[in-house]
Amino acid sequence: MAGYDNFLNRRNALAGLGAASLAGLWASQAGAQGLGGLLGGKGRGKGGGLSALLGKATDSALDKLAQPGAFFNDEDIRIGLPIPGLTGGRGGGGVGGLLGSVMGAGNRLGLLDGLTRGINDAAGVAAGEAKPIFREAIDGLSFNDAPGIIREDDGGTQYLRRSANDRLHSRLEPLIDSALERAGIHREFDKLAQQHGFIRQAGLTRDSINRSVTDQGLDGIFTYIGREERDFRKNPLGGLGNLLGN
Repeated sequence: MAGYDNFLNRRNALAGLGAASLAGLWASQAGAQGLGGLLGGKGRGKGGGLSALLGKATDSALDKLAQPGAFFNDEDIRIGLPIPGLTGGRGGGGVGGLLGSVMGAGNRLGLLDGLTRGINDAAGVAAGEAKPIFREAIDGLSFNDAPGIIREDDGGTQYLRRSANDRLHSRLEPLIDSALERAGIHREFDKLAQQHGFIRQAGLTRDSINRSVTDQGLDGIFTYIGREERDFRKNPLGGLGNLLGN
């Protein structure tokens, strides 16, 4: 037991040393290059610092979400149908409220299950096409409150969302619309709306579907970016030289 405790103590000490080394390297680079250089400003292109960390986290998150079934298979980010009383919030597909009661029969839910998967698959396609959009947003950040970003284990992700959420939403929505169109989702909704009154009563339109899927998809993307950023910070010495542009 004592040997195991010693092992844990050594591991924790190494982890603390790694975190201190990361903070120290950031601080030393800030002193040598100025804050703009540390944060990978526009003058550094693909340079290091926090912009590189965010770029790496974003690329990794979007690559994972672009894999078939990624959105649908993860209940934390699964996109629900944009129908009041059907979406049940994050995790999608739960039935509640007046509309859910009106729907009643389970065969109608079965009718919509395929659409739920199709919407999630379309969001994955859009995520795979969104790398340039996120890179552009990261390159445009000023990181004025860098100390707070460094302290939080997902501080870069939080800052990206605060600073660029609306811009990212407006750029992502056309990708979502195109992916939904290619997957036949809009056509299927139109057909179902002609056959089932509860869909017409929900007031669904192409714009409302695109907006809802984009909202939920962006939530999922930021969830994954935050995970990637936290994972990287837990192992700061792995690839640290590449991150800082050395």
